[in-house]
Amino acid sequence: MNKIELLAPAGNLEKAKIALLYGADAVYVGGKSFSLRARASNFTISDILDLCNFAHGINKKVYVTMNIIPHDEDLNDLEKYLKDLDSCGVDAIITSSLFIIKTCENIAPRIERHVSTQMSITNSNTINHWKQMNVSRVVLARENTLEEIKHIANNTNLELEVFIHGGMCSSYSGRCVLSNHMTDRDANRGGCAHSCRWNYHLYEGSKKLNKKNQFYNIGSKDLMAIRFIPNLIDLNVASLKIEGRMKSTYYLATVVGCYRKIIDLYYKNGTIKEEEFVWFENEIAKAENRLTSVGFYNGIPTINEQLYDTRCEQPTQEYIGYVLDYNDGIATIEQRNYFCIGDLVEAFGPNLENTRFIIEKLIDCETNALETVARHPLQKFYINCPVKLSKHDMLRKVK
Repeated sequence: MNKIELLAPAGNLEKAKIALLYGADAVYVGGKSFSLRARASNFTISDILDLCNFAHGINKKVYVTMNIIPHDEDLNDLEKYLKDLDSCGVDAIITSSLFIIKTCENIAPRIERHVSTQMSITNSNTINHWKQMNVSRVVLARENTLEEIKHIANNTNLELEVFIHGGMCSSYSGRCVLSNHMTDRDANRGGCAHSCRWNYHLYEGSKKLNKKNQFYNIGSKDLMAIRFIPNLIDLNVASLKIEGRMKSTYYLATVVGCYRKIIDLYYKNGTIKEEEFVWFENEIAKAENRLTSVGFYNGIPTINEQLYDTRCEQPTQEYIGYVLDYNDGIATIEQRNYFCIGDLVEAFGPNLENTRFIIEKLIDCETNALETVARHPLQKFYINCPVKLSKHDMLRKVK
């Protein structure tokens, strides 16, 4: 049995490399064309080549999203783009278009074709139909329950990919046109305005029901499927997918690192204890999450999975520094958020368990002046650190 894949998102080259270093087995990225995240930085062909060389050098994979619902004008230069991806060594494309699938099969047959969640796949008959199209994998709709995933897995031998963390759609995956209607931005061509997360007044007829300064939205809480990882591994699901190509490097490091530990722990011990689940949930909460729920895994969601009258963000300023170098008890860091002498901080990294220490020394790298406060993002500092750090480790304040 192959070990389950942990698949992470990335909006730019730095984020992709961080996701891979922190434990992802593969990353999915969007190019400058055919991708649904138009506001992400997205990748040039040169970036994709760089990423493929990096990923393959550490025995990991790169998938490129081509998941728009294409109109005729969206298909210009499709064959050239697929040939460019093939020359870069891309492992798979993720798409919702049968035409793109068949064109890729003809132009670049080495590249695997994965069917996007935009196709709202919720049953095994559909999956078996896609198998006839010579695809390698389908990404299930987020609206499948665990029982439905089990039934699907028992009735197809095509690889299944499921979402385990991140944003949920207030409609069926790939079926929402709310953004199109309200802003003329096509959600299925990369322009979603996330209208479901706006603040709304609530009316019954002409009578406004919400109080002054009270608003409602129709968005969903984010998905967090930590407690379902053992079930999905036991079902022989091929890939566990994290959502969030717009998320920060710190978010990716925290979330990817956490799920990496969960997966490895289950393979090692065959079980996860309650106190371990709680530790993982607390670890995830250190990222700048929205409120979370289990989505559809337990069945049709209830009011507990919706946001309605609550803010959907939980921003934090815990992330304070990115490690650039370490030598003889002194770490060189690039600052991200305010911190000062005396703060208790936690270091973590791809090969570093969470380790706490107190900031006792703070020196400006440019002036060599002693400081008491770090106020300016991206400023570089030398700090004391009793534990050996490595490049790409991160620091966060302990509340």
